[in-house]
Amino acid sequence: MMNALEKELAALIVGELNLEDVSLDDVSPETPLYGEGFGLDSIDILEIALLISKKYGFELRSDNPDNEKIFASLGALAAHVEAHRVR
Repeated sequence: MMNALEKELAALIVGELNLEDVSLDDVSPETPLYGEGFGLDSIDILEIALLISKKYGFELRSDNPDNEKIFASLGALAAHVEAHRVR
């Protein structure tokens, strides 16, 4: 079961990247962003980072040593956004 932020991020990713092969009904917090799951590549991750920066008011930096963890799954990304977004 996804929380509201996870649902919002999933819809943002699918909508902004035109991921026609990804159904929101099949997505969960454990869904990987790379490879299986969303099937994103490094360029897609950069686009998502820019979208998150604009929408949630904080910067996701390419030199962050935690990026592998942050972008591991939808749930990990949502947890990072929740902890750092500007309210």
